[in-house]
Amino acid sequence: MTAAQGLTSPQTRSRAAREGGKRLRAPFSLRCGALLIDYIALAAIVVFGTLIARMLGGGGRSAGNSAETFSIVIAVVVAVIDLGVLPGFTGRTLGKWATGLRIERYDGQDIGIGRAVLRHFVGYPLSFMLFGIGFLLPAVTSQGRGLHDIIAGTIVVREGTL
Repeated sequence: MTAAQGLTSPQTRSRAAREGGKRLRAPFSLRCGALLIDYIALAAIVVFGTLIARMLGGGGRSAGNSAETFSIVIAVVVAVIDLGVLPGFTGRTLGKWATGLRIERYDGQDIGIGRAVLRHFVGYPLSFMLFGIGFLLPAVTSQGRGLHDIIAGTIVVREGTL
């Protein structure tokens, strides 16, 4: 054991070391499924709000506009919770939870809210603006990290694997 290993506490050691297991990077197909689940949840909120707005918009257009605006505000709040707060505390979005994946720092630590916000609200738009190439990197690189993962210093792994 090195001096650096001897100084680490149980709270600062990597998750893989604490669990005594080896981290396995997440398959690209599961990552795609998790992303799809996250965005279907957000789109469903907006679609439902638009449907309500159209039903209310018959005679009073202001009621329809209010319902549509309210659904967009709710979708933004849910996006912040799902893509920023939940991963910050648990390492999972709703989609990652449903597919059995977890986001960790590259060194195995929990990511925290700051990295989750950086990954999802800075890294995702950059990956998208590059014609989606940032999202395709995990499929073609040996580390399995997308541009958003590289920016935030994170990796997506299978939950509970040895």
